[in-house]
Amino acid sequence: MKTCLVVDDSSVVRKIARRILEEIGFAVIEAEDGEQALEACKKSLPEAILLDWNMPVMDGYDFLGRLRRMPGGEEPKVVFCTTENDIDHISRALNAGANEYIMKPFDKDIVSAKFQEVGLIDQSMSPASA
Repeated sequence: MKTCLVVDDSSVVRKIARRILEEIGFAVIEAEDGEQALEACKKSLPEAILLDWNMPVMDGYDFLGRLRRMPGGEEPKVVFCTTENDIDHISRALNAGANEYIMKPFDKDIVSAKFQEVGLIDQSMSPASA
């Protein structure tokens, strides 16, 4: 089973993301900020990371830069999941190594589609084909 690290300072967002990700076949690990997320990645790199931008301690952008510099840190597929929707934020995230970008609020269809686009799930697992 693939693992997804959900990094968000909102317990509600983490709970919603966990429910969606478990429905599409992922084991879920949670972190409240980038620092906790880095510690989790040092223990075991997940296949996927659903990453918020604005968090205390260490934001998603700083976390992403540090992740990509870690040994093996280029491997996880990172999907930014944030309310930041201006083109500057999106291009900064993608240039820093994010694989995709989704807006809050999100639902199962959106998460499934983005995870499919980056190769984390195959088409047979997407809601449209179910």
